[in-house]
Amino acid sequence: MKDSFMHSLKPLVLATALAVACFAASAASNPGDRVYTADQNTNMVSVIDPNTNTLLGQIKLGNQRPDVLSPIYKGEINVHGLGFSPDHRTLVAIANGSNSVTFIDTATNKVKGVTYVGRSPHEAFFTRDGKEVWAVVRGENYVSVIDAKTFKEKRRIETAPGPGMVLFTPDGGRAFVVSSFTPEVVVIDTRSYRIVKRIPVVSPFSPFLQFTPDGKEVWMGHKDVGKVTRIDVKSMRVTGVIDTGFITNHLGFARTSRGTLAYVAVGGENVVKVYSTDGEAKLLDTIATGALPHGVWPSDDSERMYVGLENGDAVQVIDTASDKVVATVPIGQAPQALVYVSNAVPSGAGTGNLKPLTNAVPVNIPLMPDSGDAKGFVVARNFGVVDALELFLYKLKPETVYSIYVGDQKVPVASFKTNPMGMANGTAIGEIREVTRLQSEANPKTASIVVIEGDGPMDAAKVVLRSPM
Repeated sequence: MKDSFMHSLKPLVLATALAVACFAASAASNPGDRVYTADQNTNMVSVIDPNTNTLLGQIKLGNQRPDVLSPIYKGEINVHGLGFSPDHRTLVAIANGSNSVTFIDTATNKVKGVTYVGRSPHEAFFTRDGKEVWAVVRGENYVSVIDAKTFKEKRRIETAPGPGMVLFTPDGGRAFVVSSFTPEVVVIDTRSYRIVKRIPVVSPFSPFLQFTPDGKEVWMGHKDVGKVTRIDVKSMRVTGVIDTGFITNHLGFARTSRGTLAYVAVGGENVVKVYSTDGEAKLLDTIATGALPHGVWPSDDSERMYVGLENGDAVQVIDTASDKVVATVPIGQAPQALVYVSNAVPSGAGTGNLKPLTNAVPVNIPLMPDSGDAKGFVVARNFGVVDALELFLYKLKPETVYSIYVGDQKVPVASFKTNPMGMANGTAIGEIREVTRLQSEANPKTASIVVIEGDGPMDAAKVVLRSPM
């Protein structure tokens, strides 16, 4: 492309860029505690010190997009999921583009080993005894069981298509596995590796689950329909469904003076919603966040909730006493999973082998419907030598082509076909204009972004979404 996306969007950068600030939180953490995020675009794991709410650096597992397409590239692609061992000495990072489970020493930030599994794994976690890692292979239909010492796959447990995440009951006897393609939860006996229960749920797309602190319930998010399902662990039955909101992502629990509360990231509304957990869940508070909250995990003392901003390239810290955001920490691009690991570094600074942050602040642009219920948003990012527009489109006609135009360009920057639910997302990449031209243009025009139905030339009559004027 001859024109730069970022140049066309320059006025929007000034108007909508996230103002990043770091503030000290009131709660104290142990010196060796860490917060980790899986940064999908930059293929890093960001490492945060929760004592100061500052980024210590990043563990490099691969190159930044799009520098991952060489036939001899050996790094990881799409670093996405995270888990950790019971002794908090090993972190596992899942890359769904390179089908890998990477074992990382939390004290040294060094890679100890890598296991390659089947197509598109999503999340992984250690068994309660720390001897195995179970990785859900979402692009296929099984859970890969990996020996935590040898990093070798031991067996595969067949499930319905699309297992999304696995966690274990407090006694370690059962594993609950949600699905991203099938409307069910499977419960697996960890001794026999056999499925003992299939629990029907409200929708087929669940990427995350979490146990309540007392271990009596599982809460799972349904990203496609904006709901959370509650399951009683003992009876293995659904006890309730909560309407939480558009693009419901991860959730975490905090024990507070108000009782045990659930903090649910609702990405499409840029909020975290706080619910009671005793009896019928009630909405207690709605906390505004940055762009597209995704990963959520509490500190061990429940005094803070850490929230990754997928389109904000930052982590925000919520004080659970006041339900206020008290810190924003810039990190790598497009964070997905987030975990809080206490005493990850038993001694020393724990900053060895970390790389500095290099990515710039992204620009988030909402798309408003010309009519109807269509939704969408755009994230403009710099990828080093190129720029990118990441597009998220929802509530359009199913299995229909849509084209995206920027400014007065005569050809679309991208065209996408929606899935059967009327959703589409993808990335368009283009060149950066010369610095001299950027500096010499005194009055750049405000760029517009429009989405039209079809793949033909620009037609105002076919516009379904547009950026604010």
